[in-house]
Amino acid sequence: SLPRRVEAMDTQCVLKVELSISCSNLLNKDVGSKFDPLCVMLQNAFWVTIQLDCMERVKNSQDPKFSKKLLLDYHFEKVQKLKLGVYDIDNKSVDLNEDDFLGGV
Repeated sequence: SLPRRVEAMDTQCVLKVELSISCSNLLNKDVGSKFDPLCVMLQNAFWVTIQLDCMERVKNSQDPKFSKKLLLDYHFEKVQKLKLGVYDIDNKSVDLNEDDFLGGV
């Protein structure tokens, strides 16, 4: 007889991805001072945006090169809506809505 097909096997193909992020020529929204950019990785899931990871804040830089690497699981043949956002951090609050959005992809 032919071998039975095993249905219980995990068929997901997942790849670990490491992202290195840098920015250049960011527009300064602070009057009279340089800005302190921070990069966050967001994911849209079921009408909610979830913050997956955050990089370090780079002080006084228009051309930040973030040293922390962003790690994520890439699931083949599955739509993953990811967004990278760069914010100017001017306070100690963890709420990004209080900071200036500089751009994203």
